[in-house]
Amino acid sequence: MISALACNVGRGLAAGLVGTAAMTVSSTLEAKLRKRQPSQAPAKAAEKVLGIERFESPQAENRFSNLVHWGYGTGWGAVRGLRGSTPLPPKAANFAHGAAIWGQAVVMLPTLDVAPPINLWGPEEIAIDVFHHVVYATATGIAYEALSSNGRR
Repeated sequence: MISALACNVGRGLAAGLVGTAAMTVSSTLEAKLRKRQPSQAPAKAAEKVLGIERFESPQAENRFSNLVHWGYGTGWGAVRGLRGSTPLPPKAANFAHGAAIWGQAVVMLPTLDVAPPINLWGPEEIAIDVFHHVVYATATGIAYEALSSNGRR
């Protein structure tokens, strides 16, 4: 039981890395198309939680932002791995994983005062944010299933 759980979490971490790469591509393309800067909200949230007041340079802050982005997405892959240890079918586990990560971000970022509450977002912004999280959850789920021995738990 414990070794199966550990294997599932390990597969989830690897899958989370894949999902983070997919979300990075989708959000980078969207930012370029809309001529906007990449979101700094996750890094700003981590700075608040860790009590970081400033960085020695913009490059140091950018490195920290990338570390937070990749670490956060990869870490959430472990949750997909835990869901792989439940009786949920893969599609339901992927949906639950995506809903959990998006819902958590929608609550956490405004709570830390680094993003406005969702009720202040426009429909287009909500749709774009949901899209990027669907890309992440879908890519993570596909990678997780591909890493399973026969595509099933």
